[in-house]
Amino acid sequence: MKFPFVFITFLSLLSSCSTPYMGKDVCGADQFVVDSYKIKAGKFSILEMEGKCFEELPPDFLEEYRDTIHEDDVLKIEIYHPKRSDITEAVSKIGNTIGYKVTDGKIYLPDLPPVCTSGLTLQEAKEKIQDLYLKQINDIEAFVAYKNRILRKVELAGLVAISSVPVDGKIRLFDVLSIAKVPPNANLFKSYMIRDNQLISVDFHKLLKEGDMTQNVVMRGGDKIYIAEPSSANLMVLGEVGCETVVNLPNGYISLREALASARGIPFTGDKSYIQIIRGAIACPKIYTLSWKHVIHLPNESLLLMPGDVVYVAAKPITEWNRFISQLLPCFTGIDVIGKGCRSWGLFIP
Repeated sequence: MKFPFVFITFLSLLSSCSTPYMGKDVCGADQFVVDSYKIKAGKFSILEMEGKCFEELPPDFLEEYRDTIHEDDVLKIEIYHPKRSDITEAVSKIGNTIGYKVTDGKIYLPDLPPVCTSGLTLQEAKEKIQDLYLKQINDIEAFVAYKNRILRKVELAGLVAISSVPVDGKIRLFDVLSIAKVPPNANLFKSYMIRDNQLISVDFHKLLKEGDMTQNVVMRGGDKIYIAEPSSANLMVLGEVGCETVVNLPNGYISLREALASARGIPFTGDKSYIQIIRGAIACPKIYTLSWKHVIHLPNESLLLMPGDVVYVAAKPITEWNRFISQLLPCFTGIDVIGKGCRSWGLFIP
């Protein structure tokens, strides 16, 4: 008879799909904890675990530089005087609308001859404009800022509200991201910065969420920033959980406890002694095996998952047996009904 062979084959298939991997290369909780602290170190530690190379952030990227006014820069200029509202309103109106564009190295202000600003810093331009007005009016004060810059600006893409921010030799990455209004759910792990067509080793999460100012580089004209979608980095929770799911990792990591909670926990059918994390390439993965006691007793920072991980919870052997029986019952019932029907017609089925 063929039925026993099918029965054994089917049972073996179920067992091979549901039994946790128990090879010699499986790592325990101790190795998982060690690797979790590497993940906690940040983006570039995670990339190193993935086998990806990167260069250290050059120290001079954190240094301010002398930035000067260039051709086609647009300046925003305002004048303050306690009594001469006519001149202050006239200057401010132009500054707040179209701005003062540098043409042939000069700008043109009300009641002043052409002012040569090319090659000056903002502070130097402020002092020059203020001195020229003081020759005509006492107690006057000038304020100068960039309204727009054609070449010397940072370009932004992705989850941002503003596509460009002018640079001035002092503005830093944190300020640019604040101006661009990066949403709180942005994937900071997958966000990146490019300078001179090269990826810059900046950890956006450490800067924005942990206040690490060693990541706060001074921005230069031509820099590009991309802010990634929340789903750009994720992991999967599979097997005997409340709901198999994909979990987004906006910060680049999440605790195992949080991941299991996102999958609605482990039901009574799951085998809590075999919670496995599969990490790395499918051809040669690193597999950790933990138990429920590790999940409930170890702190979150000791149980960290990274992008691409797969959390798998095996089913209890009795669970698979009960499922198998429940799948076979309709077959037995159907065979029994057919057998009775055939016998009623005078037929015998062995």
